[in-house]
Amino acid sequence: MTTTKPTVSFEFFPTQTQQGKEKLLATFDSLNTLSPIYFSVTYGAGGSTRERTLDIVDSLCARSDTPIAPHISCIGDSKAQIAELLERYKAQGINRLVALRGDLPSGQVGMGELPFALDLVKFIREHTGDYFHIEVAAYPEMHPQARSFEFDIENLVKKFNAGANTAITQFFYNADSYLYLRDALEKNGIDTTDKPLVAGIMPIVNASNLIRFADSCGADIPRYIRKQLADFGDDRKAIREFGFDIVYRLCERLINEGVPALHFYSMNKVQPNMRLVEALGL
Repeated sequence: MTTTKPTVSFEFFPTQTQQGKEKLLATFDSLNTLSPIYFSVTYGAGGSTRERTLDIVDSLCARSDTPIAPHISCIGDSKAQIAELLERYKAQGINRLVALRGDLPSGQVGMGELPFALDLVKFIREHTGDYFHIEVAAYPEMHPQARSFEFDIENLVKKFNAGANTAITQFFYNADSYLYLRDALEKNGIDTTDKPLVAGIMPIVNASNLIRFADSCGADIPRYIRKQLADFGDDRKAIREFGFDIVYRLCERLINEGVPALHFYSMNKVQPNMRLVEALGL
């Protein structure tokens, strides 16, 4: 097995207050010392955080040369709005995007002009050619709304064939689910050395938040992890140490299996992410 060191990247979400923004910028400065290949910035349901996302993207771009990859979603945005965003990002010199369907905002019924991430990838390529490096989402444990695992893999293959460069997985704690998905892509004609499958990593720092996230996005938390987290109750230090050990061993296994990159869902925090990256020697 190859043990080439994977690259790292981090995801941020836009904050709601000026104080939160200042804290986020300090977090960015700290994590930037780890030489990530980029930072991504999320975009709320139906573009609900659009202005805040743009503000954070502008601030991060002005602060450092490290590439920023804004999330761009198609639900709730018209083709004209998406085209405008693409032009704005091009003008800023941003050349990396995370293209997602996005969540349907509460109360919205229709899916919009571009109902799926596949449509969005096609639209970006039609509108801007090969200018953007496009990241898409992948689901080692199946998208919660997918008809079947086969259908889900087929959809990911279509996104690659439509022009996606890289896929980032939903977070997971079972390395075999990542390896199974990677093998399935290879069997379906996707060369994962050319079109990498990046492992999405969620550090464990807060049990109730983690369980809520996992339940809402269809990610599996193995029973032994749930059980142990429940047993720790409110002992935050024990949860952090246990969580570090679980995620460290997961990353170690993935590195030994040749994972090309680790994308940390940072939750806008420094310590758990920095500790893992440094301990892994990345």
